[in-house]
Amino acid sequence: MGGSGSHRAPYAADPATTRGRLAAEAGSPTRSDFRRDCDRIIHATAFRRLAHKTQVFIYHEGDHFRTRLTHTLEVTQIARALARALKLDEDLAEASALGHDLGHPPFGHAGERALDRCLKDYGGFDHNAQALAVVTRLERRYAAFDGLNLTWETLEGLVKHNGPLIDGAGNPVGRYRARGIPAAIADYSRKHDLALWSYASAEAQIAAIADDIAYDAHDTDDGLRAELFRLDELAELPLVGEALREVDACHPRLDPGRRTHEVMRSVITGMIEDVIAESGRRLAECAPRSAHDVRQAGRPVIGFSPAMAAADRAIKDFLFPRMYRHARVLAIMTDAEGVVHDLFDRYLARPQDLPPEWQHADKEPAMRARQIADFIAGMTDRFALIEHARLFARTPDLR
Repeated sequence: MGGSGSHRAPYAADPATTRGRLAAEAGSPTRSDFRRDCDRIIHATAFRRLAHKTQVFIYHEGDHFRTRLTHTLEVTQIARALARALKLDEDLAEASALGHDLGHPPFGHAGERALDRCLKDYGGFDHNAQALAVVTRLERRYAAFDGLNLTWETLEGLVKHNGPLIDGAGNPVGRYRARGIPAAIADYSRKHDLALWSYASAEAQIAAIADDIAYDAHDTDDGLRAELFRLDELAELPLVGEALREVDACHPRLDPGRRTHEVMRSVITGMIEDVIAESGRRLAECAPRSAHDVRQAGRPVIGFSPAMAAADRAIKDFLFPRMYRHARVLAIMTDAEGVVHDLFDRYLARPQDLPPEWQHADKEPAMRARQIADFIAGMTDRFALIEHARLFARTPDLR
């Protein structure tokens, strides 16, 4: 079993001492509880739908651009590599990575922005809270419970991979300071306390930084494929520029596709090696003796060095205006947001247009709005466009 036995660090999460599942289940003789979590996520309907959900570009703009599924698989591969190097539980790191994007709606961040506006009077939309709702309530596959009945450790990773949600006094922190903790998280934590005030396991922190690494590399790669910018424009960036110069020195006159791949490969390797070194330094400094000590450390034990954090920020600062805010991408995303708004407003006004199994929407406005958002958030890009074409005279082409 991944990251177990004599190879496990003392501060690694141990499936043998898991805090358990909300609904008690007998253990498996062949798989750890964290391995079973991975398998349940992979077999979930919401996981399969990631294949047809946008990362940055609309899915049919090209076969080579990333979807939420390919992104998730890349994050998972990086997370396992980091967990193995740091002697942590690979299965828990994988489960955290596999589940981290389950709450994203269609059309990437455009869909999330649209649903957030639709729910502005009802607490807004948060993809981490939606991921928790998916795995605890919306997946309906098992006879004995709703959701996937994942372990406490996997659930805390979905919710807290970016850090605590509240301080010691119970006040929301960070991104939740303005609007409070999403109801889906607060309600579940009252039943199965996720210790929202503490950091998550080192394995969950690994999944979070693996997400950053994958984003930097594959969004750059996708932007180059889409010809939103050229590789040579990256030459002045730390890390990427160094990788570019090294590739050009070792492989002069390399064709553009291979040149890009070699640069991105070097960037990913450099970031992974930096995380291993920096996290090893932090762990040695705070010397946790258990996974509990990691949660009590008061700061992340997994992270980039200051120099690599600066390189990560430089890549994101480069991509923001040239890719995420590119006129071509913005035009598509604006139309995509309109599709989500149209669907939400239509279902709210005419619940009979929902599928029969969703027409029992609660009469209370907040609950009805949230149920409609649950339905839309589960859609793929393709299904959202099909639904829009069914209900409206004109549907944008999103190209």
